[in-house]
Amino acid sequence: MDFKNINLIPLSEHANRNKLFNRYFVDHLTSLPNVYQLRNDLEDKEEYCLIIFNIDNIQTIKNFYGYIVADYVIEELGQYLKKNIPNHKAYRHSADEFALVVDQQMYFYDLKKHLNGIYEHLKDMIIKYQEHRIYIDFTLATSASKNNVNIFSKVSMALKYAKDKGFPFWIYEDIMNFEENYANNLQLSNTVREAISSFKIIPYYQAIIDVKTSKICKYECLARLIDSNGKIVSPLIFIPIAKQIKEYGTVTKTIINKAFDHFELIDYEFTINLSIEDILNKDMFKFIMDKLDDSNISHRVTFEILESDAIDDFVKVERFINEIKRYGAKIAIDDFGSGYSNFSYLTKLKSDYIKIDGSLVKDMDTDHNSFVVVETIVQFAQKLGIKTIAEYVHSSNILEIVKKLNIDYAQGYFIGEPSILTSHVWKSDHSKRTRQ
Repeated sequence: MDFKNINLIPLSEHANRNKLFNRYFVDHLTSLPNVYQLRNDLEDKEEYCLIIFNIDNIQTIKNFYGYIVADYVIEELGQYLKKNIPNHKAYRHSADEFALVVDQQMYFYDLKKHLNGIYEHLKDMIIKYQEHRIYIDFTLATSASKNNVNIFSKVSMALKYAKDKGFPFWIYEDIMNFEENYANNLQLSNTVREAISSFKIIPYYQAIIDVKTSKICKYECLARLIDSNGKIVSPLIFIPIAKQIKEYGTVTKTIINKAFDHFELIDYEFTINLSIEDILNKDMFKFIMDKLDDSNISHRVTFEILESDAIDDFVKVERFINEIKRYGAKIAIDDFGSGYSNFSYLTKLKSDYIKIDGSLVKDMDTDHNSFVVVETIVQFAQKLGIKTIAEYVHSSNILEIVKKLNIDYAQGYFIGEPSILTSHVWKSDHSKRTRQ
């Protein structure tokens, strides 16, 4: 037996075991310690400060330059942070994030000065790849909490807040009640899911009158949610949550189905709100076209497109409008005057109606500028042959101004609140008001 080689096998196994162990705690792209090593290291520290560095424009870099270049950017950035941010240990936290750890506890004002220093040092960072100069956009976040319990959650909440607000960095503090907001959102998410599964998404109907005759001619269908206590929840609250949990399409389809079922039974025109997200969604496009094809009241529906929504793909929007008009359906631009596209929309969209934004209409009797803007919109629409609808008609004074401006239609709380009730309620109520 060759006794010289007797220990080679166990030494080799030990080396391989260490190699595999190190791979588990090291990021293969940047060679930085990874999130597993980060968590282990923090467990052994009593005082420290955790900073998260997020690359805001990494997806843009991937889309424009490709994944190979994006990986190169991440690799170079990781090494730069490691070598050029003194007194910090750098980690690869996730796909587009790095972590920096300082071995001391800092509180708000010191942290603010510290983060500002890092941001100023890195804000003009450029990574060169061949002939390309790639700028890095980033956001920083940390925590000034009195303890480091749930530190990752706290810093993540601060990072999200900073990105949502467009701030260069944000510092979590215990007084911010981020956890309470997250808990409320989780509870509301459950409420939305339960309402969808138990068919408690319903349309409310708000009357729209012909201004010349003062008679109801159509209704706007507005989404409402009924929670487990029977309370009505506004779409301003539950629609953003429905989008977050990927149930927004279900809400839209539910309102469309129920609205069509309702107006099969009563002889009125009706309007349904759609976002650009709805129009560009292939599944929703097919659903709406199938609904129009199967229905005998397609000529009585108007789809309202939010004017404040950005339209990046006019080709698809124009296709949608052309298709629904084949069935006799109409298009309205909702909240006209509130967005950033305004009159340019009218040259691209074949709109039948303009719904003048309520924030302008409601102040026409007290704000001369609002009056002038509404007057201009009406005159412009008339020249294009587009009908106008005034929203937020909340008083007899506003209704009189609407009549004087020759606006075609009106809706608002003076005319009728959104409800599940039918038109006779508004007629009797309005007749009382006109006699006063």
